[in-house]
Amino acid sequence: MARLGTVLALAATLLLPGALVAPQASAMPAGSPAEVNGQLRVCGVKLCNKHGKPIQLRGMSTHGIQWYSQCVKTQSLDALANDWKADVLRISIYIQEGGYETNPRKFTDMVHGYIEEATKRGMYALVDWHQLTPGDPNHNTSRAKTFFKEIAARHKNKTNIIYDIANEPNGVSWSRVKSYAEQVIPVIRAEDPDSLVLVGTHGWSTFGLSDGKNPQEVVNNKVNASNVMYTFHFYAASHGSEYLNTLSRVADQVPVFVTEFGTQEASGDGGNDFTQAQRYLDLLSAKKISWVNWNFSDDERSGAVFKPGACSGTSFTGTSKLKPAGVWIRDRIRTADNFPTG
Repeated sequence: MARLGTVLALAATLLLPGALVAPQASAMPAGSPAEVNGQLRVCGVKLCNKHGKPIQLRGMSTHGIQWYSQCVKTQSLDALANDWKADVLRISIYIQEGGYETNPRKFTDMVHGYIEEATKRGMYALVDWHQLTPGDPNHNTSRAKTFFKEIAARHKNKTNIIYDIANEPNGVSWSRVKSYAEQVIPVIRAEDPDSLVLVGTHGWSTFGLSDGKNPQEVVNNKVNASNVMYTFHFYAASHGSEYLNTLSRVADQVPVFVTEFGTQEASGDGGNDFTQAQRYLDLLSAKKISWVNWNFSDDERSGAVFKPGACSGTSFTGTSKLKPAGVWIRDRIRTADNFPTG
């Protein structure tokens, strides 16, 4: 990932530090996505709300908070919740690459703060343990247990927390990923027993497809835990019909949550393929599969929604500060949610 925002990120301050110590749930705005849907749970292969009705969440992922924390602030989050009408904020905490392992206290506190900010705006807070290199999540098992134990203990009374315990396992067998998940999930559940947990699949969260593996490996050897969903990632300009068809097939067999996708190439850069991206979104809509787009920053790459330098300002509503991918994805998040109640 780019280091363009590193200097700015080091200078950025945490969001409302006083919010970092509050252990109890904040009152969410009436009618907001997280207030309407409440505690999420898996029902069959669908994500269901507190009324037991299948729903689809849509939202945005931060870039790595060690580089682009300046893009996650009061004005930008207000725009995401109220102008974009997003349902979920994915909080991307890298483990290596200058992230968590360099200063666990600092980055854990940042995540606490972002959870509070999402909560008071009525969005779900999807905590993304963004392990990437090395690709075997077992490299970070001890760190993950420490991190998630604290996050779950502090926020267990909230109903809008989603735990994503392994971003993109790669170069590793599914059995190794499954073993990792079955060590980390009990740590979360000991603190937050009714939580929704997401597990990254091998092959950079493609059910093994990008590593040349058979996606049925996951289907035939599920994680031994309840209330779990499996993640799928795609980039429309790189991942064509084979990936789309795989997603369609596995989503009928296990619960799937698309925790990351882009309209461009897998690098997060290059030209946008909006036609192929729309094919994916049509499928996700038809099957009520929740999705999060990468990424809510002003990185120079085409996949970052804001134009370079936008995050130094305070105006984030409308489309004037957005790249083409940002205009496109904002429009698709803004379409009316359909959240059935009791």
